[in-house]
Amino acid sequence: MRRKSRGFKGRLLIGVAVAAFYLIMHFSKMETNPYTQKRQAISMTPQEEVQMGLASINQMRQQHGGLHPNQSYQALVDDVGNKLVNNSIARETPYQYNFDLLADERTINAFALPGGQICITYALFAQLKNEDQLAGVLGHEIGHVLGRHSAERIANSELWQGLSTAGSVGGDMGGLVSQIGNGTLLKNGRGDELESDDLGVKFMIKAGYNPEEMIGVMQILKSAAGPNRVPEFQSSHPDPDNRIEHIRESIEKYSQN
Repeated sequence: MRRKSRGFKGRLLIGVAVAAFYLIMHFSKMETNPYTQKRQAISMTPQEEVQMGLASINQMRQQHGGLHPNQSYQALVDDVGNKLVNNSIARETPYQYNFDLLADERTINAFALPGGQICITYALFAQLKNEDQLAGVLGHEIGHVLGRHSAERIANSELWQGLSTAGSVGGDMGGLVSQIGNGTLLKNGRGDELESDDLGVKFMIKAGYNPEEMIGVMQILKSAAGPNRVPEFQSSHPDPDNRIEHIRESIEKYSQN
């Protein structure tokens, strides 16, 4: 019994040491985002973010059927995206903004890769009713880039993977730590979406677009998800109705400035 007890205590001490190591490493990466003033852990430089995005963009294009062939549609996406960048703090960042209209006619989606590569599928583009709604979609994605959400997510994932390892070494807690970590990452993901909505509203107003049209985008997304959409607590995205409430708050906030 004593040997078992000593063995357990030894593993526990090792587990605590491993956990302490990963926590120290994580908090050593904390910095203030110069564009949002948010404190966040970041494990890469802006230049590394740009390189990661450039290395991934061709694969993402291929997954969504390549670039859409209609050059006038692509020109509109470019014009709106560049107008948002040039009229906001985004123009002062080191990121390389590029806006792609992808040919995918089935997947209603838009996304941002680290460093400024931003894509919208034709399936979503075709649902939009006006240029202001397109500005809402692209402004939201620019918000993800400025918020450095991909880099932050990578750093947070590294932390929880490390803590899961510590839990496994120290006992049988690895699975529980992983569950807690997944829940935390989901919650953080929903926070990223709300922050990007807020920034998107700000960018729309700065560029002269009607921010109320972002609410229309949320209604499109809600309709596309249908009645069987994933409950918010299981999703990295907030429920569209919840997002609409926060968007209204952002519109009121920035309209008074």
